[in-house]
Order: sequence, then structure tokens, then C-alpha cells
Amino acid sequence: MITRYALFEGKVKEGQTEAFRKAVLEQILPQWKRFPHATDVRVSFAEARDEGAPEFPMILAVNYPSLKAVEEALASPVRTEARAATEAVLSQFFEGRIHHHVTLANEYKL
Repeated sequence: MITRYALFEGKVKEGQTEAFRKAVLEQILPQWKRFPHATDVRVSFAEARDEGAPEFPMILAVNYPSLKAVEEALASPVRTEARAATEAVLSQFFEGRIHHHVTLANEYKL
């Protein structure tokens, strides 16, 4: 399985955490779920971090069956729509940057 992560590094504007989370789930998540070939979407909101660790208020993980599937998803019109929805929410609530990482995921159930 291939997982593409979007790491939202920065800060949610003061006093806007709940509004940010609600906007992400209501306005952006439906777009992320439309990516072709995506098998799972996980939105993780930060609750705590180690002292001195960088701040990541949100991490997005989207699973795909292959690298080819990721490439097709990123080339699709859905990406443009998702990016527009993301930018609209972030401009209201978030100060920072987003970077992406594509990984070969290994999962072991206990």
C-alpha cells in the first residue's frame, strides 16, 4: 500500500481550533474522499506533542494501491477542486506550510 501524507506544519489561528477542524471535515474532506483510486482517507488533528517538537495541527493520510494510482489521482481534476477547497479553509484558519510525503506503508494488526 502507498500512503501519501500531507503535513500541515504551522499554527491554527488563536481561538480557531474547533472552527478549523469543523471546516476541514465539512468542506475539504468530501473533496479528498473523491480522489480516484484512494482506498482510505485519514485526517488526524494534533492533541499534543513533545516539548520542542514542530507543530503539526493536522496530518492527512490517503492510501492508494500503487504509485501509479497516486500519479493518476494527482493528475485528476479532483486535485484542482480539492486544492481550491483546502486553500479557502486554510486562508481563514491556518498559518504555515504544507508538505507531502509518499511512503510505502506496512501495517501490522495486533
